[in-house]
Amino acid sequence: MSHAKPSAILLISCPDKKGLVAAIANFLMTYNASIMHADQHQDDSEQLFLMRVEWSLDGFTLPMDDFAAAFQPIASEHNMSWSVSLSARKPRMAIMVSHYEHCLADLLHRWRIGELNCDIPLIIANHEDCRKLAEFNGIPFHVIPVNKDNKAEAEAEAAQWQLLDEAGVDLIVLARYMQVLSPAFVARYRNRVINIHHSFLPAFDGAKPYHRAFARGVKLIGATSHYVTEVLDDGPIIEQEVTRISHRDDVDDLIQKGRDLEKVVLSRAVRWHLDYRILSYGNKTVIFD
Repeated sequence: MSHAKPSAILLISCPDKKGLVAAIANFLMTYNASIMHADQHQDDSEQLFLMRVEWSLDGFTLPMDDFAAAFQPIASEHNMSWSVSLSARKPRMAIMVSHYEHCLADLLHRWRIGELNCDIPLIIANHEDCRKLAEFNGIPFHVIPVNKDNKAEAEAEAAQWQLLDEAGVDLIVLARYMQVLSPAFVARYRNRVINIHHSFLPAFDGAKPYHRAFARGVKLIGATSHYVTEVLDDGPIIEQEVTRISHRDDVDDLIQKGRDLEKVVLSRAVRWHLDYRILSYGNKTVIFD
């Protein structure tokens, strides 16, 4: 989503109580903010308040370099966890992929036409299959083989980290990257790795979900995008979608129908993250309008 005007986006979570919206709005109005969008959610079970507010920087009298110092007293008073981002700064997104190219091709197309507001400085793979697609889009493509040997896995992740750090990456997208990331990798990029799983989680997590769905005789298959955590396929869910199948569909039919779901579900999750519309708490997410 492109922003017509330079804006700032504030994401907040804190214990719920009266007066929070007023405190935030009054702070912004003090500096002549023109609020473009505001959305909030109260989770009664967690007694938690979550909010996204976006305002135009035209006429905003507080320099953004000074925003943190000015806002911190309010944040401390209300025990807020918060972050502020600028729409003018494009996040830097790395993509990791293995054999299958459908999710990668969809992301690159959406990026080329401006649907994804980001820069893509590199693609990391553990196989050569997608090199031509990356080169067609003018994006550096790095192959780092990974195998079951623990030492080799550690060496591979060290090489990946070096590339990601050198590129200044903000977000990592696993576009059908068929390797499990280590706990150290996940901790290094907490809530900054989005995966697409070819199943409607929590059903059929792990490997070969379409085969297991076929064996179970399900009537619906799905896809799930989620943040990656240390527990396989158990991270906070961002988006899901399903499609109906029948007894006439074999495994190949399920895989073919599933590809369309995977592309759409992953691209939505990536777009929402890039537009700063997601707040993660516990093992849940809130997606702001």
